Amino acid sequence: MEKLKGRDLLSLANLNSDELKELLQLACQLKSGKKNLKCNKVLGLLFSKASTRTRVSFSVAMYQLGGQVIDLNPTVTQVSRGEPLIDTARVLDRYLDIFAIRTFEQKDLETFAHYAKNPVINALTDREHPCQILADLLTVQECFGRLDGITLSYFGDGNNVANSLLLGCAMVGMNVRIATPANYLPNMEIVEQAKTIANGNSEVIITEDPQVAVQDAQVLYTDVWASMGQEQEANSRIPIFQPYQVNEKLLESAADNVIVLHCLPAHRDEEITNAVIEGDKSQVWKQAENRMHAQKALLVSLLGND
Repeated sequence: MEKLKGRDLLSLANLNSDELKELLQLACQLKSGKKNLKCNKVLGLLFSKASTRTRVSFSVAMYQLGGQVIDLNPTVTQVSRGEPLIDTARVLDRYLDIFAIRTFEQKDLETFAHYAKNPVINALTDREHPCQILADLLTVQECFGRLDGITLSYFGDGNNVANSLLLGCAMVGMNVRIATPANYLPNMEIVEQAKTIANGNSEVIITEDPQVAVQDAQVLYTDVWASMGQEQEANSRIPIFQPYQVNEKLLESAADNVIVLHCLPAHRDEEITNAVIEGDKSQVWKQAENRMHAQKALLVSLLGND
């Protein structure tokens, strides 16, 4: 995908619908072995938040492409001693070919991207998690053979994952429903953006009622009720979010061919029951694996094939 070469992915909104679909197709081809691309470049990981799947999947993807990875933990760089982000960006840009950044503020990611000439990938901010949604869409496509017309219902906190699901689903013609308590809604700017993208061709629904969201849905999705940085609120959120738990009873109202997704890590028997995540409707482990394949497609698209 030469059209993406040299570009940033700070949000799914940086792609158009055709580019997103082509990226997913490339991920399928790489996963199946129909394409074997190489990218002899160096990826820098700048993670200010904890990570398992994102860190490992990006690293393995880059190694399999023939490239290298440098893990730039802030605690062992001058960032931890107050070096300005704009200085760090301009220096590292002269050493590395591409960056995956996991941080809190979206504006910090955007600042880094402004001062770095090489591609910058959003590996998670408090606003969005686009790389996760690439894997999610790839998983839905594998399970149903299509994306257009599939209904995905998300239950829980209107967080970064919910925000990116809104954009990603709207871009590929999926119906997306977000069920969340009134004070925990997704970003309303992104909601309106998703509605504009959908343009009446698919539905974008925000509701407080989990039963409205679940009816005949083919994909049930959830995430932790308190994200990184919100741990002090975790216990107080449990009674608020309990009605949004993905459990066996909720599945009864979904479509017969429903699948269950969770971006992990999971707090079992909080946002999702142990029986559901381990049950025959769960595609959580395929979803986790697909992080690597989707990100491999993203890396080679932004960097080009050697």
